[in-house]
Amino acid sequence: MNSLFLCVIREHDLRIVLVAAFLCGVGAWVTARLFRRALQTGGLQRVGWHVLTALAAGVAIWCTHFIAMAGFRAGVRVTFDPLLTLLSLFICIVGSVLGFIAAGSRVVPWPSVAGGVLLGSSIAAMHYVGMMAFHVHGQVRWDPPYVIGSGILGPVLSMAALHMALKRTGQGTNAMAGLFAAAILSVHFLGMTAFHVVSTGEGMVPAHSEALKTMTMAVIGMSLVILVMGMVSYLIDDSTRAETIERLRRMALNDALTGLPNRANFNDRLDLEIALATQRGSRLALIGIDLDRFKDINDLRGHSVGDEVLRVLGSRMKALSHEERGEFIARTGGDEFTAICRIGASGEVEGFVDRIEKALSLPIRTDDLEIASGGSLGVALFPDDAADRESLINGADLAMYRAKSNPLQRICFYEAGMDERVRERRALAADLRDAISRNQLTLHYQVQTIVSTGRIRGYEALLRWTHPTRGQIPPGEFIPLAEENGLILAIGEWVLRTACREAATWEPPYTIAVNLSAVQFINADLPSVVRAVLAETGLAPERLELELTESTIFADRERSLEMLRQIRELGVSIALDDFGTGYSSLDTLRSFTFDRIKIDRSFFCSSAATGQTMAIIRAVLALGKSFGIPVVAEGIETYDQLSMLNAEGCEEAQGFLLGHPVTMEDIIRKGQVARVEEAA
Repeated sequence: MNSLFLCVIREHDLRIVLVAAFLCGVGAWVTARLFRRALQTGGLQRVGWHVLTALAAGVAIWCTHFIAMAGFRAGVRVTFDPLLTLLSLFICIVGSVLGFIAAGSRVVPWPSVAGGVLLGSSIAAMHYVGMMAFHVHGQVRWDPPYVIGSGILGPVLSMAALHMALKRTGQGTNAMAGLFAAAILSVHFLGMTAFHVVSTGEGMVPAHSEALKTMTMAVIGMSLVILVMGMVSYLIDDSTRAETIERLRRMALNDALTGLPNRANFNDRLDLEIALATQRGSRLALIGIDLDRFKDINDLRGHSVGDEVLRVLGSRMKALSHEERGEFIARTGGDEFTAICRIGASGEVEGFVDRIEKALSLPIRTDDLEIASGGSLGVALFPDDAADRESLINGADLAMYRAKSNPLQRICFYEAGMDERVRERRALAADLRDAISRNQLTLHYQVQTIVSTGRIRGYEALLRWTHPTRGQIPPGEFIPLAEENGLILAIGEWVLRTACREAATWEPPYTIAVNLSAVQFINADLPSVVRAVLAETGLAPERLELELTESTIFADRERSLEMLRQIRELGVSIALDDFGTGYSSLDTLRSFTFDRIKIDRSFFCSSAATGQTMAIIRAVLALGKSFGIPVVAEGIETYDQLSMLNAEGCEEAQGFLLGHPVTMEDIIRKGQVARVEEAA
């Protein structure tokens, strides 16, 4: 150890030694960080980082040796062999590449040992090849213990450095830098301690010529450039990775279309706000927001217009919310938004809700179109209405759906009774699920007559549900429930099969009309179902008439029209029900030739009997004549209505005046229909 100290102090220029040590430390620091980045990548990218790491390591090793040798006071003339000098550089770079690849490999056993041996051996090999390139005019003597010590200490310290690096922590990276620098410096200065020059007394000149000094400065400059380039690459990649991570984080937490926070972001924020409200003993409002008529916008204008509407509304909501006031709005579904508002003073919730409602109600201009939007808002309060997140969200949803079901109430606050109504609705849905198997569903039939003669043309099958405890459940209550819960598919098929089976036994062979749901068009292969039912029941196709509304077609227009064409090819008639209540009746008639048009009953109720309403009825009758399509008037309850229809040339009608919906047994008892087996 004393010989090593004396070698450094007496035989070297300390200023140059310090420069070499500084470059060694910088190079080791850069190498450690580049190697850490290599461990974080894979494939060809990892190979590239390993090469860049090896270049930085090679520069650190080679430049430390060369610059320190420039500060060595040999006391005799010295020269450098250029080929051996370049070979030493090649050895340290190649050895470093192999060492770092081995250390980062997942298949090499004991990677830090294998990599350390390769890396430390390349340091030692580089040093002694470099010493072979160092020609002195004198006798050279080597001290073997120091040579052996340098050959052992280099790999050992390199193994320790790589072992720390493979921990992939900040402390491990710093430890690698220190140990790697120690490996380079220990190999060099132990090797120099082993190196002794005995002067022959000839050709004594200063050891450091101006040319050597210039070359030393050039090596220092180039080594700094290379190290800086490696560090800049690391920093640029680190910045790029940070930007990418931040961009991915924003994408993960924000909606791409509107720029608003998404559902995951909303859930985290709501948990935070609930925790703060609990800690402070304050209150919190949750507002559920659902756009009105958004599906109509998509169906009529296209999804691009629908996306533009969402972008505009998202921008408006982003502008109206104030984070400093504890206001937060997120897009949590297709056309659903959710807002949070801290309650600190009276009127804060009302003011925030009013601003949201106003932003939703303002018209939106896009593609030279002015689109009227709007929304339904439901508000639930914490802890007044709920004590946890799920209950609070459920309360806001219940209030929002209540607002959506009432066109006159755009904003609805949660009430305790809403939960009870939901439970009742769920219980009713559960009962409806078993209604077919328990024979609780029956069909009633309402007669359809020829207006001019009063002759029976056919019957419309109407579904009825007799609940075991609640009695008769109105169709307007349980049909939407069946559609919401997916029960309408099984129920609709049961209605079609039962009506066709009954009608197949009738004498005379009247037609039978069966209503179809939009859900059946979306989720069922109706042509196949109709074909199978006709084959099973034996009903002639021309005796079956399927009724559907315009909204049924617009649920999936192209698919619905194609299904109607396939059903028509079976010989089945198609009737357009509730005509005049849709938003594009003429376009519907133009798209498909229906066998019958049914005027909605709402035009014939007493409150609607105005001059304008009668004008609409006459226009529909005239339209049917021009298209050559028979018109059926529903809801006829007075002789005046019937006389008006006869005068205007309406072909068919049904309603309470002509006959209430009754069971099959009632029809047979009245003698209107006889069953084939009974007539025989």
